[in-house]
Amino acid sequence: MSTKNITLIFLLIVGIGIVVLLQIKDDSINQTGQARLGKGATAPDFTLPGLDGKMVRLADQKGKVVFLNIWATWCPPCVDEMPSMERLYQQLKGEDFDILAVSVDKQGAEAVLPFMKKHNLNFTALIDAKGSLQNKYQTTGVPETFIIDRNGIIVEKVIGPRDWAAPDAIGFFQNLIQKN
Repeated sequence: MSTKNITLIFLLIVGIGIVVLLQIKDDSINQTGQARLGKGATAPDFTLPGLDGKMVRLADQKGKVVFLNIWATWCPPCVDEMPSMERLYQQLKGEDFDILAVSVDKQGAEAVLPFMKKHNLNFTALIDAKGSLQNKYQTTGVPETFIIDRNGIIVEKVIGPRDWAAPDAIGFFQNLIQKN
């Protein structure tokens, strides 16, 4: 084999290697170059209005386990999981636990208040008509749920609906509450 052929093969292998390396995506980095938000990350703080107009800040929840759900009234999977969220809330009410259900409905409280009443939902609903939290939490859609421990660390990120009142889910939250 000639030196010219060896050089071509070497360059071809190096070229293929470079292409492969460029194709591999680092899961810890998103497309904007920021670290992906997921398990183990500190939950970004935010302040949003509740249905009563009072501002609610995530940092004020420190010391509690927080169930942060990003949803919309027009989203069928969101609507489907709401009753189980209410049962979870009722089961853990009075413990160091809170649900912050952040609606991204553009109509704001005008859409959310009647929805909450119609479905007899008593947990805290917040309004984010501009969708700022979706950007901050790097969501891909609705519903998405972030479980935040007492120290403000994300311990779980769930994309899509779940039965939050299932015995294993309730047990998970009870363990997390007792953990710290």
